[in-house]
Amino acid sequence: MNIIKGFATTFKHLREESITLQYPEQVRPFQERFKGRHHLRRYDNGLEKCIGCSLCSAACPADAIWVEAAENNDEQRFSPGERYAKTYEINMLRCIFCGYCEDACPTQAIELGHEHQMSFTDRRDSIFTKEMLIDAVPEGGQPTPQKVEAGAFDRAIPDMPDPK
Repeated sequence: MNIIKGFATTFKHLREESITLQYPEQVRPFQERFKGRHHLRRYDNGLEKCIGCSLCSAACPADAIWVEAAENNDEQRFSPGERYAKTYEINMLRCIFCGYCEDACPTQAIELGHEHQMSFTDRRDSIFTKEMLIDAVPEGGQPTPQKVEAGAFDRAIPDMPDPK
């Protein structure tokens, strides 16, 4: 009797349409809120948005991000701020893709994209460096480091009276 019930259940489901996708030939569309591979963004002029503040590293519950900051100067400017991320690394084996780094960033430099195909054959390949994460220079922009006019990036508050 149990065998007949089992066959009845099997035959009942044979008539239904399959919900299985043949990956990688068929890829299921992702939700807009899906969090995949990280990207370091740039401004339209080519400067990096990351100012090396390490807030993303502090917010990461898995301790997967390591940032080493360095000072900008007028001969070599990487970002509009006083500092930039000299070294930026994310250990993808530790990352839990929670998005806290994205939320903590004051300049919206780090964003989680929709790329999900990340496989590693070696543990060293799982550490994504700044060169792997940074976006390409936008059209019309210049690559970093840039040489800028002295004082071009001084932070002056327009409503503040001149101290002279």
